[in-house]
Amino acid sequence: MREFDVVVIGSGPGGEKAAVQASKLGKSIAVIERDPLIGGAGLHTGTLPSKTLRETALFLAGFRQRAVFGFQCTLGRDVTLGELMYRKTEVIRRQMEVIIDHFSRNNIEIIYGEASFLDERTLLVTRPEGTAEKVRGKVIVIATGTSPARPDGVPFDSEHIYDSDTILELDRLPRRLTIVGGGVIGCEYACVFSCLGVKVTLIDRRPALLTFADREVVEGLMYWMRHSGITLRLGEEVVRIDVERPGRVVTELASGKTVVSEKLLYTMGRTGNTGALNLGVLGVEPDARGLLKVNGNYQTRIPHIYAVGDVIGFPSLASTSREQGRRAVCHAFETEAVTYGMPFILPFGIYTIPEISMIGKTEQELTEQGVPYETGTTSFQEVARGQISGDIYGMLKILFHRDTKALLGVHILGERASELIHIGQAVMSHGGTLDYFKDVVFNYPTLTDAYKQAALNGLNRL
Repeated sequence: MREFDVVVIGSGPGGEKAAVQASKLGKSIAVIERDPLIGGAGLHTGTLPSKTLRETALFLAGFRQRAVFGFQCTLGRDVTLGELMYRKTEVIRRQMEVIIDHFSRNNIEIIYGEASFLDERTLLVTRPEGTAEKVRGKVIVIATGTSPARPDGVPFDSEHIYDSDTILELDRLPRRLTIVGGGVIGCEYACVFSCLGVKVTLIDRRPALLTFADREVVEGLMYWMRHSGITLRLGEEVVRIDVERPGRVVTELASGKTVVSEKLLYTMGRTGNTGALNLGVLGVEPDARGLLKVNGNYQTRIPHIYAVGDVIGFPSLASTSREQGRRAVCHAFETEAVTYGMPFILPFGIYTIPEISMIGKTEQELTEQGVPYETGTTSFQEVARGQISGDIYGMLKILFHRDTKALLGVHILGERASELIHIGQAVMSHGGTLDYFKDVVFNYPTLTDAYKQAALNGLNRL
């Protein structure tokens, strides 16, 4: 049996950063990975592949040029999935090389196999060929991630009905695609496939999409989704999904409607990858979705066993998973994880077409809390760079306190929203007010000028 200071289960964003942080503290580390390739779902089936496919679709469809040159958001030619997936494969390969290099330079050992607990400090790692070894860790970090939910009533196969992992294995672009689930994944894929000329129908049982985001921004997104040809069936319950014959998937709704398509993507939730960990021996019980409960330091009920990333639930972002892994290891070895002393303001990026990004509170939340706020907004078509680049579909909204002018939230719709949000994040984190944007000088013409225009608009409301 081999012993390490830190044993990390899973090599996704949370596990990778936990391992690297432990190395920086001079600890011995082993990372256990059950898949033949490191990087987790974020690298192989989730964040990077889907965003790479999105960029490929935007390029091939001429989306960014259509407002300037009159292009439509369709390919105008046949395209195979091989063409679309080539770039995805290259990005994954190169990023995996980066991770392997990080592990090698930091003396992090990778052990391939399935991990299960024997006791609070010992894991049994069963290799793919059937052999096994015991690994002992002073600190153990669970970063096993999640997998798409697959209800028994949905007839998943490899030809007609897919989840968010298998959708990337499509053999060809369908003419019509049904997507069940209007969360982040469903909305992102709906936009990508619509941009590729696929007729998409998006079904969700909730009356609105992305209920955690600002309503005005989401309504703007829904407008452009409909404009691009996506049919939205909201407030609709799916009662039956059948593959009637090759190339014909029939989805029946409780309202009596029927949706017919060639293929279907099911994106209703994800479950934690905790089933094989033998957590019962520890007295640690996952919830009904297989997720683990942790405290503010990412500890489970056993102090030296931590859990980070998607396996602990919301917000389930690669960005937050990375930081959780770092902070968990710093806490385990009593090293200060946060040094800059400012509030932890979490940015959200949703890679629809156009993008949505946000920090802070929404108008709904501020209204419910009785906070006296005001808004400052601007459209990208009022910003010179938006006109130059053809990015006239976006908007930027700043929420601020009426009395102190303190920033309470920033919400952006438009291409590069996930990049632009960090300006608002920096100002908000350091206690800045709306006056910062009024007085600052930005390069011109740039999309960042939208911050100044929105600030002036807000000040005019006081």
